[in-house]
Amino acid sequence: MQFWRFVANERVTVDKLIEGWSDRTRGAAAGRHVLAIQDTSEIKFTTTADDRRGLGKVKKGKAYGALLHAMIGVDADSGAMLGLAGGQIWTRKGDVETPHAKRTLSEKESGRWIATAERAKQSLAGAAMVTVVADRESDFYAHWARSPGPTVHLLTRLMNDHAVVEGGTVRKALARLPVAGQATIELRERANRRPRLAHVSLRVGSVVLQRPKNTIEKDLPASIAVNVVEVIEPRPPKQAEPIHWILLTTHDVKTIDEAWRIVGWYRRRWIIEQFFRTMKLQGLRIEDSQLATADRLCKLVAIAASAAAIVIQLVQARDGRDTQPASLAFNQEEIKLIAILNQRMQGSTERQKNPHLNNTLAWAAWVIAKLGGWHEYEAKPPGPITLYNGLTAFRAAASVFKYV
Repeated sequence: MQFWRFVANERVTVDKLIEGWSDRTRGAAAGRHVLAIQDTSEIKFTTTADDRRGLGKVKKGKAYGALLHAMIGVDADSGAMLGLAGGQIWTRKGDVETPHAKRTLSEKESGRWIATAERAKQSLAGAAMVTVVADRESDFYAHWARSPGPTVHLLTRLMNDHAVVEGGTVRKALARLPVAGQATIELRERANRRPRLAHVSLRVGSVVLQRPKNTIEKDLPASIAVNVVEVIEPRPPKQAEPIHWILLTTHDVKTIDEAWRIVGWYRRRWIIEQFFRTMKLQGLRIEDSQLATADRLCKLVAIAASAAAIVIQLVQARDGRDTQPASLAFNQEEIKLIAILNQRMQGSTERQKNPHLNNTLAWAAWVIAKLGGWHEYEAKPPGPITLYNGLTAFRAAASVFKYV
């Protein structure tokens, strides 16, 4: 009942919920090199022809729902999830009649890539360096022109084969370069791919992108210099889609080691895929919600995004190899409650005791997992569903604890 009243409260807005996403991320980012990884996911909700619940079309018009564009902060060195850094949630109002090429960035959904990168400059202002990482949809000229800053870099996979000042295109320029290195990399599991090893070759170069002739934004610079790292899998396994990444970046890439570092940073995009998967499939299952209106459904998405970020942090911390503080995900009152629960949950044997340092995220993950039904004698570590169930139980306990 408390939750229903919360999402029904007109003073609780989606924008305010999103503003709160980065409250703890801001402090966690201080002094680090942060990968600001952003992507968009379509959240499909069940509707009928008579009741669309105020939602717009998603999935190319075959379904109705909301769109979540999220940016997560990830430590570039360790891969630790620091939290959410910004984003947008919206539902489409209808078909757009003005042709794409005749609309300004403020009138296009693609403007979200730049807008979110701009917000990250505030929420991650304390970071030593920020690298905005995204996949192909964010590869457009205005993004390259407007988003980089003194300590902010871009790293994006090529979608548009940009014309280059030297003549030709990015792909043609790469084709003239020799192979600079080879390595074996691990490919994570995805919806359409099983985990496997890939033997890849590397080519490295630099190009100067030319401003598109048909761009409506006439204030953009005539050219932009970027570095290019191409990853090719020349001999993939049978029935496997070969890896072919063309990565553009504003980072300097002067050595082979720097090129492989760029590849490693791009591969951390997998974390935001896990974030969306946690929201939709592994525990939160927000697409099953029966909330009646688009406004409340969008609030639900904002709340679920915050919960999913914490679940990812707990999953990463569960083995204790990282000593991130519990304050990365919990406030001081919540940490006090975790300490009380920790004392009550521990048994008399060594196996039944929390093995992690007090006040670390791993220590908190052990308690949350126990609340979710995990037992220390289980062979497998607690997964996202267990940790989400534990987090739900913990939130319920915390809502009572503050009145005790």
